[in-house]
Amino acid sequence: MKRCALLILILTFLPPPAVGQRAGVYSVQGSSTPDFEFARAAVERGEILPLAVALKQLQETHPGQVTEIEMDQEDGLLIYEVELITTDGRLIEVEMDARTGTIIKLEESDDEEDDD
Repeated sequence: MKRCALLILILTFLPPPAVGQRAGVYSVQGSSTPDFEFARAAVERGEILPLAVALKQLQETHPGQVTEIEMDQEDGLLIYEVELITTDGRLIEVEMDARTGTIIKLEESDDEEDDD
């Protein structure tokens, strides 16, 4: 998948800010702000890294082919969730702090999950 398509995918899943919440805490409830506007504004305010920067950081420590990217919010923290196939053929999911690019969690996918 091309990076442009990945950017569109992630912008589709970004939660818009909630009206009346303090800066840095986001919720999809109570707001009609389109996701792409939220993402652009968050990058411009320096609250999150641009996706290209986060992916470059990830490739330095975990090289591979990115297959899926999403953005999620956990406990007020915006997270890039990246699935990739490593150079040795493993499918991993990496959760990164969208603000710093720090890896929070790394899991290797288990094919048995899909057999349920």
